[in-house]
Amino acid sequence: MSHHIKLVVFDIAGTTVKDNGEIAIAFQTAMKEKGYDVPVEKINPLMGYKKPEAISIMLHEYEPDAAKITEGYINAVHDRFVSLMVEYYSNTNELEPLPHAEKMFAYLKEKGIKVGLDTGFSSHITNVIITRLGWLKDNKVDYVVSSNEVASGRPQPFMIQKMMQAAGIDDARQVIKVGDTEVDINEGKNAGCLYSIAVTTGAFIREELIPYNPDFIIDGLDELVAILEK
Repeated sequence: MSHHIKLVVFDIAGTTVKDNGEIAIAFQTAMKEKGYDVPVEKINPLMGYKKPEAISIMLHEYEPDAAKITEGYINAVHDRFVSLMVEYYSNTNELEPLPHAEKMFAYLKEKGIKVGLDTGFSSHITNVIITRLGWLKDNKVDYVVSSNEVASGRPQPFMIQKMMQAAGIDDARQVIKVGDTEVDINEGKNAGCLYSIAVTTGAFIREELIPYNPDFIIDGLDELVAILEK
């Protein structure tokens, strides 16, 4: 175990929390209600983004009248997405950690390493997930940062930097980032993390992750132990 590591930052949906595709469906539904028929395969690559930014990207592709794409219009679509996701996560019986997530949290805490979560969700959605799982209340994680709590979401490094500040960490080489999307990988790189690690349990398969040059690609969070103890 490297004694230099002080914080590991994980993504939520697709990395530590099971994603059955409901996020893409909610996104698709919110767009469809405004008249845009966006296929899921167009949405999946945007899963790690701050959701208003992902909506803006899709609107610029599907809305012929650019003048219509105002901040208010984007926010209206996002508000609908949020309401769909809050309803889903509040009521579903399928909200559960991915295999090895909680065991990995416990392993890190035993080693004196802080556990952080960041996400492209807004805090309205994140709070429902974390409250239902009990991760903050039960002290399984130390920090949770949502994309609306910083100036820009991933791939910008601001969510990681916010956690580093809370943990009193000055050197990003003492931080590892783990996530399932392109923007997770680039967030870790932009923050200067020691490692930016991709996991295949979410939106992208291994072959789709390779071009973004993560330091490691793993198929489950249990594989982190070998990397940390190398």
